[in-house]
Amino acid sequence: MLALDYKLDLIDAARGGADTGARHLDALTFSADLDLDRAIGWRGASAHIDVLNTSGAAPNDLSASLQGVDNIEVGSRRLRLYQAWMEQSFAGDRAALRLGLYDVSGEFGVADSAGLLLGPAFGMNPELAGSGPSGAAAYPSTALGARIVWRPTETSYLQAAVVNAQVGVPGEPGGVDTGFDQGELVIAEAGWTGHGKLALGAWAYSQRMDDQRAVDATGAPLRRRPHGAFAVIEQPVTATTTAFLKGGLSEGDTQPLKATWQAGLQVQPLFASRPDSALAFGISRVRLAKSYRANAADAGLDLDRAETLVELSYSDQLSPKIRLQPDLQYIRRPGGDRAVKDAVVAGLRMEVAF
Repeated sequence: MLALDYKLDLIDAARGGADTGARHLDALTFSADLDLDRAIGWRGASAHIDVLNTSGAAPNDLSASLQGVDNIEVGSRRLRLYQAWMEQSFAGDRAALRLGLYDVSGEFGVADSAGLLLGPAFGMNPELAGSGPSGAAAYPSTALGARIVWRPTETSYLQAAVVNAQVGVPGEPGGVDTGFDQGELVIAEAGWTGHGKLALGAWAYSQRMDDQRAVDATGAPLRRRPHGAFAVIEQPVTATTTAFLKGGLSEGDTQPLKATWQAGLQVQPLFASRPDSALAFGISRVRLAKSYRANAADAGLDLDRAETLVELSYSDQLSPKIRLQPDLQYIRRPGGDRAVKDAVVAGLRMEVAF
């Protein structure tokens, strides 16, 4: 099966933040899925590939948010191989093993009802996304890894993954890292998916990293092992409304964020006459680590304890292939900096699926 998805975002940093102005960015994704049982008789096996091309500007440079304001924004705009993996099911299809270039954020710490919101924090927890030597293996740069999932009952699951701590894919400088010199990210999650969802998980890196502040007697940074935990609660409230709450903690020694949480709801359909209409509301708050704030104070910055983002978004299908989504975000204390005015960011996403 082949699919082509194009997203075009127009983002206007209307007030506050580091600066004001309008930016555009886009992402074109080509996806292919192959049932290897049908193709070559390999029972229980499948393959998947995503090729991603990104272009445009970086609107978060204007908002100055630690969390980001657009989930398709990337640091480098280029054509790359985003995902490429094979999966083998076994144990009567109750278990599956996946190997290859793999996006951890698609399966760990996920609240489906938060997926409509544009803020990256409503996807992968920010403290996990920013962990490790180059960020966790997630959009737009994944890494070689293995994931196993087991479903002992129809409403429960256990899953774990081991992925390269150094992200990189073909099309990026350096390409895929096959040496694993920076170690691995290990992540696990257990969940229940009856009437709603309840999930608990934890993650850790196999190698230590420099502490962002503490040093030893010689002045060299102390070495710490990045680690953390997360939880997801998702619950239908009415026939059309689902609420979510998720959050995470990190050790706070090797990165700017100590703790984060996100909460909100999605209503779909919003209008009975438009079955594809949806309204999403979310709040995300990130708490800055003490050592990060202390370093900022040494540099003359006055940082608050946290940054808070509030988002309201409406999405509707204009035609079988075109969806429009106006979006509004308010960011209190962008970057945690008391000297930066609260930001207002308006956006419009157009998505075309083929």
